Amino acid sequence: MELSITELLGAPLIVALRVSGLMLFAPFFGNVSIPIRVKVVLVLAITAALYPVYSARVGIVPMQDWPQVVLRETLVGVAIGICTNFVFEAVSLAGHVLGVQMGYSLVSILDPQTQAESSVVALFHQTVALIIFLQLNVHHWILRGIGRSFDYMAPGHFRVNASLMTNLLSGCAGVFSTALQLAAPVLAATILADIVLGFLGKASPQMPVMLMGPALKSMLGVGILMASVHYWPNFFEKHFSDSIQFTERLLELAAR
Repeated sequence: MELSITELLGAPLIVALRVSGLMLFAPFFGNVSIPIRVKVVLVLAITAALYPVYSARVGIVPMQDWPQVVLRETLVGVAIGICTNFVFEAVSLAGHVLGVQMGYSLVSILDPQTQAESSVVALFHQTVALIIFLQLNVHHWILRGIGRSFDYMAPGHFRVNASLMTNLLSGCAGVFSTALQLAAPVLAATILADIVLGFLGKASPQMPVMLMGPALKSMLGVGILMASVHYWPNFFEKHFSDSIQFTERLLELAAR
């Protein structure tokens, strides 16, 4: 009995499509500083590792269903990458807010991860978060997640429903709450400094509050930021774990 090309290459291609979508937006893997050739090799290597385990769950896709399967499998990988990247979006947002509060918003440098101009505080946040991400082996969690996605969702079964959209919007709102939690110590201190300087300016108009303010807020912000970094590993471990669980929950909802 002869096998068609679809039967021979269908399952590996479906696995590769889902992994390729992940490589576009997932933290670390989607970094633009990683050469395209390296990403291609990673896709092939991950596909070769996952195919023997999950090939039975993939099955054979009829030829007429291939266009929608290709689109849906790519979207599944992209969705996993974007959802696991929510923590880094919160980190970047917190860094930009603190850059304004600490007086560093006028200084921008090129972010090697996004190739866009970013404030030094945001870049510091992203760099430390990435180091913790790698130290905690979260990239291994993501790879396990892409493998387990075949348990939750068979190829071509991606569905958009009300529960999925509700949870997705809730996750997007979580970006702002996570950013606020991360920026809270420095944000509270700098706002308090603004209030104190405002009272001093009213009490003593001759005092050069406008000259003292930026330097004071900068030193205060840097000091508190350095002190709060000590608590970041536990903070990020919890939120990285929550992001993986959130992604798996969305896959379960999308498969209904």
